[in-house]
Amino acid sequence: MTTRLVVGLDGHASGERALDFAVTQARLIGDCDLVVAYVIEWSPFSFHSAEENAQRHKRREEEISTVMSRVIDPAVKKLEKLGIKATGVVRHGDVADTLNAIAKQQKAAQIIVARSSEGGFSSRIFGSSTFNLVKGADLPVTVVQ
Repeated sequence: MTTRLVVGLDGHASGERALDFAVTQARLIGDCDLVVAYVIEWSPFSFHSAEENAQRHKRREEEISTVMSRVIDPAVKKLEKLGIKATGVVRHGDVADTLNAIAKQQKAAQIIVARSSEGGFSSRIFGSSTFNLVKGADLPVTVVQ
């Protein structure tokens, strides 16, 4: 039976460290595939007009496309070159809750994330999100320095 690991990426070197750790784990496990995930912090609890909602939807789709091309697709290609089966996913939402939901949906054995990000906005999100993920996850979480 294949073991699946979810790796939370942030588009910075900290996410690369999490990915490198996941590669090591996948090789040790043997029959293992990786799901690389990026969560764009977004709250559905804002009140907007119909026009603002349409613009927001378009902006969300653009954000997903940008993250796929700049972060997820290169990570999946890197993993495939290393001989590791991988898929990628981008979602909007609360980082901790969404990573946990992705891991449950994918029937993952573990979530791997970096302790914090080196980027300004991402740093604020991922630092506290890592804590929230560890505190509330439904499966084991490995936090990489």
